[in-house]
Amino acid sequence: MTSKRPVATLRFATLPDYTTNLDTLVRSLESLPSNAIVVAPEVCLTGFDYEHFDAACAFADKALERLLALPGEQIVILTMIERRKDGVYNVAKVLHRGRVVHEQAKVKLFKLGGEDSHFAPGSETEIVPFEMEGIRFGILICFELRFKSLWQKLEGCDIIALPAQWGRLRSGHFLVLSEALAVMNQCYVLASDAANSETSGESGIISPFGEVARNGNALCLEGEYSEKEVQRMRRYLDVGING
Repeated sequence: MTSKRPVATLRFATLPDYTTNLDTLVRSLESLPSNAIVVAPEVCLTGFDYEHFDAACAFADKALERLLALPGEQIVILTMIERRKDGVYNVAKVLHRGRVVHEQAKVKLFKLGGEDSHFAPGSETEIVPFEMEGIRFGILICFELRFKSLWQKLEGCDIIALPAQWGRLRSGHFLVLSEALAVMNQCYVLASDAANSETSGESGIISPFGEVARNGNALCLEGEYSEKEVQRMRRYLDVGING
């Protein structure tokens, strides 16, 4: 397991111009340590642009090519709208060393936002811990945070990434649930929410002990992952989590 590593959560508005959003993401990544673990908001490059859905799908390939060409050892986690043979999916992708090393499609679609009318649901079998650089990762995408059965699937993770576009009216729920996830699973939670007028913007880093740092108005919030912090919490309060 990697003993320490810089981590960061992003918070920025998704604008109508896709290229502007991609430029914002790239500049953010370039400003962070070359080996940082970075989580960006859900569909941060296009938003849920249902009126231009074909264009949003097509942009994913262009964006992915540019992101994978970036130098360094960063681990970047974001979601993109992707058209597959059997439908359109909201797909979390993990980028590292010029490759997509893990991906999973959003399983729990938010009906109040019309997601179920535009996206096909992914499979829960894809929501599993996966290891990179000696760190066990898990991902929940926005609305999936509300499902306790999915928390259990990620037991033993060292870091859970949470890309989101969480409704502003339910901001308090995002705060409570993301913090509870870290405490319950005794792991780091890297939550990244968009800074749109209708979203909470409550990006932040939560430690296994439940210590919270939020981005506030900052585009990037930097912190540190510590293997010892995870191990210390699991020894201090042994609830049967083996990681």
